[in-house]
This record gives sequence, structure tokens and C-alpha cells, in this order.
Amino acid sequence: MKQFLQSSQARLYALMVVAGCALWGFGAMFNRLRGVFSDHLEDMSHGWLVLPFSLYVLWTDRARLKAEAQAGAPSLWGLLACLPCVAVALLGTRGLQVRFEQVGFIGLCIAVPWAFFGARLARRVVFPALFLCFTIPLATFLDVVTIHLRLLASGTAFAVLRGFGVDVVQQGTAILSQGAHPFSIDVAEPCSGLRSLFALMALTAAYSWYTQPTWLRRGALFACAVPLAVAGNVVRILTICLCAAWGSADFATGFYHDYSGYVVFIVAISLMVACGEVVARCAESLAAGRKGGPAPAAAPADVPAAARRGVAVPLLAVAVLCPLFAFQALTPDAELMEPPVFSLPGELPGTTSEEVRYCQAESCARMFPVSKMERMDACPFCGGSVKGCSLGESTVLPADTEIRKRLYHGPLGRDFLVSAVVGGRSKSSLHRPELCMPAQGFRMEAPCDLFAGGRAFRALRLSSAHAPSTTLAYTYFNQAGVRTASHTHRILLDTWDRSVLNRIDRWVMVTVAAHGPGGVDLDRAVDRAAVTAFLSSLSEKLP
Repeated sequence: MKQFLQSSQARLYALMVVAGCALWGFGAMFNRLRGVFSDHLEDMSHGWLVLPFSLYVLWTDRARLKAEAQAGAPSLWGLLACLPCVAVALLGTRGLQVRFEQVGFIGLCIAVPWAFFGARLARRVVFPALFLCFTIPLATFLDVVTIHLRLLASGTAFAVLRGFGVDVVQQGTAILSQGAHPFSIDVAEPCSGLRSLFALMALTAAYSWYTQPTWLRRGALFACAVPLAVAGNVVRILTICLCAAWGSADFATGFYHDYSGYVVFIVAISLMVACGEVVARCAESLAAGRKGGPAPAAAPADVPAAARRGVAVPLLAVAVLCPLFAFQALTPDAELMEPPVFSLPGELPGTTSEEVRYCQAESCARMFPVSKMERMDACPFCGGSVKGCSLGESTVLPADTEIRKRLYHGPLGRDFLVSAVVGGRSKSSLHRPELCMPAQGFRMEAPCDLFAGGRAFRALRLSSAHAPSTTLAYTYFNQAGVRTASHTHRILLDTWDRSVLNRIDRWVMVTVAAHGPGGVDLDRAVDRAAVTAFLSSLSEKLP
């Protein structure tokens, strides 16, 4: 019995118990990832191939792994490293933060082998474990990067088209032409290249692992993945625009657009292989240029037999980790709170108001007050169907998101469009205006804080070459009476509520867009007074 307890086989059985409990504990994460990989907003279909590749790497290295497992000794430091990973995973489970769960799981994939078989085996599993990072959904998390990638792609395509003599103009992320073949192409969020960037980074990491013999050379080739993916996406956008300018706009935005994603990978993979050759040749040149020739490779050190092969640490790991994984698996779903009770007032001092509607036809997508509608179910411009929110809001935001809008007419021709978005269970119901307004051709300038009616607002000036300046102000509140104009503050409170209190607060984002015949600019005293007065009147009617 004593001999068995000191054998690596006993540690393997203990590891199997911990692994089984971990799979149970992370079962909800795996279910959520299935939805993420199938979500068109995340576009993470490459995620299905990440785990099989990691397992393949382990399988091809199985002989060395077996040798390290037999010679290694349990490590208390490895067990201690498991604890913060479990803590992060628990926060993710309770807060419906799948990214936190994944980070905790990936950390455990390294820390658990370290605890059971020592640091040498843990080093062997670092790459296949870290490769699982390519399953972490970051597209919707990195929206601020998406905006810049869209502007880069559209700006480069615009410059090249003008160089070819094509008569085009750029409005934000859109490229417009009224030439012989008129077209309008908007580099929308799915075309930013961010999603293909993650897939190509995963492909480059796998390629570099098997084609480059050292970590330094692998890192050099992997660093090329970002510019290669961006270059591939720019070429794709450019070819779509060229097809529209020199051929058919319908073909370019239809069939070719749907299948031109392969252009990104053809260009990027070709460049990746070329970069791999460059990295290899540079490394060979540097090695040959060293004095005395390349240094001989150091002989691998013999793996000494572990002085102690006890299972005290593995048994302790079973006793500590298995209950934590059970607690994680049995964590109840966070409670969704009731939304705040409020409505946008029909009357405010010195203003009149009416409801607004949005055309749901992509070719129109206009906003108009109901006073201009002859039929309440049809767009007065194109006859398309209408809703109380924009086409993007109705198609992109989660189904349980509530949207309320109203247009207020003030003195001197000023209009105030008020939008109230009530978040649901998903965190993607609310987002900052800074993530969408630049794509519409607006420059966001002069940010400042306004205090009106006992409430803080974040205000910005929107300027465009095609419209007078607009003032945009927004604020947040929830059913618990919390008020803030800080997106960061709201996110921190929401994360605390979800992860620690196991509840989902219903945050409301109120946005006010002030328009006027000559523009509305807070730098002008009369405009600042008018905007502040309206915000004060509105704040008094809100919770």
C-alpha cells in the first residue's frame, strides 16, 4: 500500500478525480462557449478547432510527457497556483463572465499538472494550454479597436481608389461614389478584420510552433500575425470597392462580399509563409555570423528521479479543489432584477414632444417623427416597415433590451432626441456612444461633465463635414437608485453585482442628442444654457 501511494500511478488516479470534478464545475462554461462559437456577432467559428489542436500537440508529445510525469515530484507551489485560478473562474461563473471562466480554466490547465507532477511537466503543457486563449471571445469586448480597424480599412481603400482615379468620398467608415457605377459601401463591424485577426493569430501560432525550433523565432513569426491580418482585410475591402467601381455594385456587395473573406486568408497565409522563411533565414544568418560558428546545442539534462514521490500534495489537491469545483457547478444563475419604473415625459417646460419611428429597410434606415407619417406602419420615404428603434438597435442588441425614444422641440429651432435603453441579462445591451458614432462619420470632441437636476451627464461635441455640430449627453441609472455618468464606474458596479451578489441590475442609459439650425455647441453660452436647462427638466422626471 505504501509503495502504491508513492507511485506516479496513484497521482494519476488523483489527477483523474480532480479532472472529472473540473469538467463538472466548468460544464456551464462549455455550454456557453457553444453559443459563443455559433454567435455571428462574435464570429468565433475557429474556436471549434482550437481544443482539438491543443489535444493533438499533447498527443504528439506524449512520450516526453510520460517521462516527465514518471520522474517529476508533486509541488505545493503548483497547488497554491491553482487557488487564484479557481477564484477567477468562480467570479466568472457567478457573474456570467465567460472570459473570466476561461482564464481560470486555462490557468488550471498549467497549475494542476504542476501540482501533481512538477514544474518540468507544467512547462510541457504551457503552449497547448495557452493556445486555448484563442477560444476567448474578444470581438465584442474590443469594440474600441474595431472602430479604428474599420477606419483604417476604409481610409486605405479610399486613398487607393482616389489614386486609381475613382471619384469617391469617405464618410466615417462608408465609401460613396456617384460616378459611372454609383455605390455605397460601409465597412461595418463584421468587416473590421478583428474577427479574422483572431483566427489568423491562432493559425500563425500553430504554424510557428511546428516550423520554428525556438521560442524566440516562434514569437517573431507570431508577432507578424497582426499586420498580416490587417493587410489581408484592407485588400479585401479594396477589392470590393474596385468591383463596385469598375463592375457591378450589386455583385460587389452581394456575391463577392459574401465570399471575399477568403481573400483575407489567402493574402495573410501567403504572407505568413513568406515571413516564416524570412525569420528562418535571418536566424540562420545570425547563427552563422557568430564568432566560432554556431554554438553546439546543449545536451538535454537527465531527468533525475524525484527524491520524494509521496501523494500528500495530490491528496490535498483533491480535498481542496474538488469541493470548489462542486460549488462552481452548483452556483445558481444570477437573479435578473426588475427594471426601474419610468417613462419619457410627454411634456417638459418650454418644449413640445412626439414619438419617432425608424425605417427598417437597410437602403433607407431614416428616422422621422410620427407627424410626418401618413401611415403608422410604413416609412413615408420608401414605404418600408417601421419600428420605434433604429435598424441596428433592432438587429444587434439582445432581444430583452428595452428601448424608448422621444423627440422634444425646444425654442429657437432646437430639437432634443432622447433615447432610453434598458439593459437585460446580457452585458451587450449597453455600450458607449464612443464605439459607434465615429463609424457614422462624426468626430467626437471636447468631452466634459455636466451637472443638471442633481444628475451627472457626460457630454461630447459631434462634428461632421456634412452636418452642423451636435451635442450628445448621456448618463446611467439603475433600479437600486445608483446614478453615474461614468461608463467605467457602471461596469465595475455591474461586475460586483453579478460576481459577488449574484444578481443582474437593470441599468438604463439615457442619451440626449441636441440639434439646431446652426448647430449646438457647449462652447457657446446660449447653447450651454439651453442644453443644461433641458437636461435639468428631464432629470426631474427620471428616477
